[in-house]
Amino acid sequence: MKTVYLLRHAKSSWDDLDVPDFQRPLSERGREAAPRMAEYMKTEGLVPEAVLCSGAKRATETWELMAPVLGAPRVHVDDNLYMASPDAIVAWLNQLQPEIGSVLLVGHNPGFEEVAARMVADGKKKALKRMRTKYPTGALAVIQFDVDGWNSVGDGTGYLERFVRPKDT
Repeated sequence: MKTVYLLRHAKSSWDDLDVPDFQRPLSERGREAAPRMAEYMKTEGLVPEAVLCSGAKRATETWELMAPVLGAPRVHVDDNLYMASPDAIVAWLNQLQPEIGSVLLVGHNPGFEEVAARMVADGKKKALKRMRTKYPTGALAVIQFDVDGWNSVGDGTGYLERFVRPKDT
């Protein structure tokens, strides 16, 4: 069994329109939501063994606010995860080391929304409805794969265990 925690970065700030998109920081709402989501994950036993985080400022700030709660698993920050396509996201998952059982990806839409929709074949009905309606900032999809290795993770191989938005915590 493999588990992907797919977390869209927390709410970003639009206060300074001169800041390049890659450098946009979190808003106050985002800075409050990120540690709250981490507390939820820890309380629910959703602690990743590894983290793959976009290099965009709002994604790295999200992880930095979550790390004190979730501990310090293996973390890889990659600028290429910024606005990555669903195919690229699946390719990263397929290359994970086999001993890793769970990974948290911190990144962006539209890629996260699209890859979640593609990977999930089934799931809990309420979670599926929420995820398919809107994948807001700070939202977490917990997708389980009944596979032996990460190289078997792909389209239609996952089960959506839960979909949680910051306002749900």
